[in-house]
Amino acid sequence: MPLIDVQAERCSPDIVLPSYEDVSAPTDAVGVRPLLPVVGANLRVPLVTGQETTYANLDYAASAPCLEEVAAHLTEVLPYYASVHRGAGYASQVSTSLYENARAQVAAFVGARADDVVVFTRNTTDALNLLAHCVPTDSAGERAGDVLFLDIEHHANLLPWQRGRHRYVVAGTTQRATLVALRAELAARPAALLAITGASNVTGEVLPLTEIVALAHEAGARVVLDAAQLAPHRRIDLAATGVDYVAFSGHKVYAPLGSGVLVGRRDWPDEAPAYLPGGGAVREVTLTGTTWASAPQRHEGGTPNVLGAAALARACQVLADLPEGALEEHEEALRNRLASRLDALAGVWLHQIWRDSPSAIGVVAFTVEGYEPGFVAAYLSAEHGIGVRDGKFCAHPLLSRLGAQAGTLRASVGVGTTLRDVDRLADAVERLLSVGPRWEYARVEGRWTPVGDPRTAPAWAGATLGSAGGASPCESGTTR
Repeated sequence: MPLIDVQAERCSPDIVLPSYEDVSAPTDAVGVRPLLPVVGANLRVPLVTGQETTYANLDYAASAPCLEEVAAHLTEVLPYYASVHRGAGYASQVSTSLYENARAQVAAFVGARADDVVVFTRNTTDALNLLAHCVPTDSAGERAGDVLFLDIEHHANLLPWQRGRHRYVVAGTTQRATLVALRAELAARPAALLAITGASNVTGEVLPLTEIVALAHEAGARVVLDAAQLAPHRRIDLAATGVDYVAFSGHKVYAPLGSGVLVGRRDWPDEAPAYLPGGGAVREVTLTGTTWASAPQRHEGGTPNVLGAAALARACQVLADLPEGALEEHEEALRNRLASRLDALAGVWLHQIWRDSPSAIGVVAFTVEGYEPGFVAAYLSAEHGIGVRDGKFCAHPLLSRLGAQAGTLRASVGVGTTLRDVDRLADAVERLLSVGPRWEYARVEGRWTPVGDPRTAPAWAGATLGSAGGASPCESGTTR
């Protein structure tokens, strides 16, 4: 598809942007108000026009903003911060209690079984690499069984498995066909582990988890759930579904500070070599040998991220305390509104994996005719104060099968999103298609950027907008 010449006259700073303060729906209608308060909800951002506007964050699937309750909790516990375990001081004992109690709170959030283990990690990627390290091996050090995964996975649930025995299944055009293919592959050759996503990070489509676990267990395979996208949007219950392991990140569930977690059956982590050998992972060390601690400590060498674990646990509590169905109802209203409005625009294509997907989390992937995704994202930010994600979303095989080798756009919603936010995005895309951009854009270090961008970053950010890092390495000549 040819791309249009993205030249436009720079807009005058006295152009007045549309106001979204007035919402015609009743104030108690679903989606009109945020479901939970988040930090930065009223963030004001500059536009290339010289004006300011309230930031419309539609990039929750990348990193969700911090819940206000999580921020308040961190402010409360920060004065007590100290190194955990083996400390007799009061602050150390409080921090140890905070850290270990966080395990119990996370376990409750995912419906863990009584004998499941909770290992804190840096993020979902770290958690899945930890589990890859724990898959049983034979006498030669090779995996004793294959790891099986679909071709739609995020790289975090694909790359760790490629380091050992592995196979993949090409997802069908329907979820039903995909289950049939999984069953056939598991029946043809046994596997030690089936690695599956809970919800696509590209399209938001949710898989029938209980059915998948049943067919895997019938074939003697365990199941690990990549819940990076599912955990912020849906209830997870390991005991009820039979899922053996689950991995997710704090920054996806409104808890910054670099925390993640692997929760699941204890035997594999207990029997595996230490994932991160170091202090805290041992019972006794001599110059000739080491007696390792059991999991979780065996895999948490070094001083742990106490505040990250505390933030993750509090976020899990806040989400769990929402009324049953409230989260799904909120995001369904937002996603339906956005998808229907974008779908009504000539020149916009929505992407999906399966024709029969019964549900999806608050993620919409789309392409705008005549414009590269990176250009549209730059335009939305510079001229409308809207944040979306563009690119391949660390899911290159999936983007290829969707026919989007140059990437797509992804809008994602969460507890702080409102109908006004999604309407702003739809209106901005409609304006782009009808009258085009009002500013001139050019590629700088692989990224589309407003020419002569007058916006500046806060002094503490340490760099001019867009000048630090350039394009992601995985873009390699394409645009995000």
